[in-house]
Amino acid sequence: MKTALVTGADGFIGSHLVEMLHARGYQVRALSYYNSFNDWGWLEQSACLKDLDVWNGDIRDPHYCIELTKGVDVVFNLAALIGIPYSYTAPDTYVDVNIRGTVNICQGARLNGVGRLVHASTSEVYGTAKYAPIDEKHPLQPQSPYSASKIGAESMALSFHNAFQLPVTVARPFNTYGPRQSARAVIPTIISQIAAGKSSIKLGDPTPTRDFNFVEDTCLGFIELAECEQAIGQVVNIGSNTEISIGDTFELICRLMQAEVVMETDQQRARPANSEVFRLKCDNALIKSLTGYEPKYSLEQGLRKTIDWFTRPENLRRYKADIYNV
Repeated sequence: MKTALVTGADGFIGSHLVEMLHARGYQVRALSYYNSFNDWGWLEQSACLKDLDVWNGDIRDPHYCIELTKGVDVVFNLAALIGIPYSYTAPDTYVDVNIRGTVNICQGARLNGVGRLVHASTSEVYGTAKYAPIDEKHPLQPQSPYSASKIGAESMALSFHNAFQLPVTVARPFNTYGPRQSARAVIPTIISQIAAGKSSIKLGDPTPTRDFNFVEDTCLGFIELAECEQAIGQVVNIGSNTEISIGDTFELICRLMQAEVVMETDQQRARPANSEVFRLKCDNALIKSLTGYEPKYSLEQGLRKTIDWFTRPENLRRYKADIYNV
């Protein structure tokens, strides 16, 4: 049985990845961010919690990361500080977590002879599409401190492959959504505001397009890349090769929830002029050719599952849906 370490395991995508790895027969070591409440985030609700090896710590500590990576076969490095708006006011923290944290994980993996490392980057590194669909050769554009930190993080991960032969794959998932996602993300904020009975839904610019991917499809991509020898040393997109505007996504969610609400543009959600990413559409030809990867969920199918989860009272109350999340 292979042992997989998932950093960021207590978060949105990480908790789903932990469950998928467990279902596939992996022994999972799950890193939860150290906190005074001894809270394990979304892992607390996981049906497989009793089978997990949960560690509490922080990837910003290099000594800890050496201990963390001992005795594992594969590392999925998902731990990161997310959210673009906060990066405008706290860029140093993004450097500390996303870049320095990645260096620490890579160094620990190198020293302990880890067999594979999949580093989770983001489609935000591409910025606004210069052409679409976006393949892995598309120029990188640091349009926010968040995206700049992710560019730096994936560059450090790749440098460990080039300099030290660490078997790294950088995955660039496009716009993941699903149960447990932060209410600061656009799909959960629409669903949670409607579920809370709002008649007017606050959003930023409705015109940008995104390639939305259900969380289980993103996790499947991570695992298939980890199990593919040909992906070592490569940067690989994970996406659906589709796009939809934020405004049309709003309309689709309203239809699925049978809600008659209006959209209100809120400047709190607007990015600075040169920081907005207006178009993202994935070219997923590489991951298909390497692994045979195919997304299993259409946008409507994934949204139905997401709406079902968010509208359960026990889940909705965790999101403070009566408070506007920016």
